[in-house]
This record gives sequence, C-alpha cells and structure tokens, in this order.
Amino acid sequence: MSKIENSGQGLKYKTLIIIVSIVIPVVVLILFNIRITSLPQLTFLPPIYASINGLTAILLISALNSVKNKKIKQHELLMKVSISLSLVFLVMYILYHMTTDPTPYGGEGFIRYVYFFILITHITLSIFIVPMVLITYVRAISKMFDKHKKIARITFPIWLYIAVSGVVVYLMISPYYICLLYTSDAADE
Repeated sequence: MSKIENSGQGLKYKTLIIIVSIVIPVVVLILFNIRITSLPQLTFLPPIYASINGLTAILLISALNSVKNKKIKQHELLMKVSISLSLVFLVMYILYHMTTDPTPYGGEGFIRYVYFFILITHITLSIFIVPMVLITYVRAISKMFDKHKKIARITFPIWLYIAVSGVVVYLMISPYYICLLYTSDAADE
C-alpha cells in the first residue's frame, strides 16, 4: 500500500469520493422533480451541452494520445478540462430539465429500441462514472501511477462512451425538440 492510502489524506479522499458519488445522483434526481416556472424555458441548451459532450470525447482521446506520447503535463491539462466540461454539462443539463418540459422521443419501430438502449446505458453509466473519474483523478494527483493506469483503462472507455452516446442521444431526439418548439409557438399565438 502507498503512503497516501494509509494517511489521513487518503481517508479524506475516499470519504469525499463516496459523498460526492452519492450526492450528485441524489441531487440530480431531486432537481429533476423541481420546475422553475419563473424562468423562460432554456430550449437553447441541448445543442450546447451536446457539443460539450462531443468536445469532452475529443479531449479524452487527445488526453490518451498525450499520455501514450509521454506528454504528461498536456495529459493532465486535458483531463482537468474534461472534468470541468463534464461539470458544466451537468449544470446545463439540470437547468434545462428544471425549466423545460420533457421532450418525448417520437421515433418508431426498431430505432425506438436503439434510442432507449443508448439512453438507458448512457444514464446508468453516467451515475457510475462519477466515482470512477474521481478515483482515477485522485490516484493521479497522489502519484499512484500504477493504480491510476489500472483504473484509467476501465474509466476511459466508459467515460468516452458516455460522452459519445450523449451526442448520439441528442442527434436522435433533436428533431422532436424542433417539433415541440413549433407546437409551443403555435399554442402561444
């Protein structure tokens, strides 16, 4: 075991990771059930947060290439930006759902099953990625590089899937956002 795992700092990180990993999904679930009607519907957010997901995917791949090419500082920066973008995404996603009525998916047949499979795996993995990213990050900043590398091999493809599937889900549902906007505009007249 490394020194940090036996230290008070290691326990502090472990406790913090557990708390954050529980608090984030619980708070998201609570906030999804709160509707802020005093704000306008933030219908402009989905393409922005889908783009953030796409950028995160590109940065994750770039970070992997950086570490493979021994560009450690660049890798570190790209990972910090990826984590920051994921937080920005989460805030925008929550704000959108707190101010805007849900958009039902209108696809039919086989594509409907594909959409819901991607959506459900995206959401489920999003819950589990939080502790994985935090553990991976803590192992890196604690200089436990062997353990960091070991968990990063699991964290990376899952996080990449989440980022890419977020874009795919947006692209699949975006035609229904447009239909909903036109329907809302007609109702307002």
